[in-house]
Amino acid sequence: MTTPKFRVVRPTDNLDALLAFYRDGLGLTVFDRFQDHDGFDAIIMGQENAPYHFAFTRTDKHQAGKAPTEENLLVFYLSDHAEWENAVNRMKAAGFLPVISFNPYWDKKGLTFEDPDGYRIVLQQTDWVP
Repeated sequence: MTTPKFRVVRPTDNLDALLAFYRDGLGLTVFDRFQDHDGFDAIIMGQENAPYHFAFTRTDKHQAGKAPTEENLLVFYLSDHAEWENAVNRMKAAGFLPVISFNPYWDKKGLTFEDPDGYRIVLQQTDWVP
């Protein structure tokens, strides 16, 4: 079976604030950005050759609001320590400081950052073990 590709789509009320977090902080590439496509604006981001994309959408039809809990996470496993340090330093240089994780497990080998909508990403300095 081939590895499926996937896109995580999430609404927001502020595309530009998320752009700074995910592009400048996390280092994702903007693949597409559009306005007023059937009433929706969006930014699609990811990493070249990765099997995933993130799409952040905005519409005047409803308010997206904030994350429902502090445990709404995307976890990035970075096994190489230098790569992990670079990712952490890029987040800090973009103006995003680590926060204490709701689940203390993530603070043992990683750092958690909160995006402008209250959703969190963890930069975990360990191997991915399914």
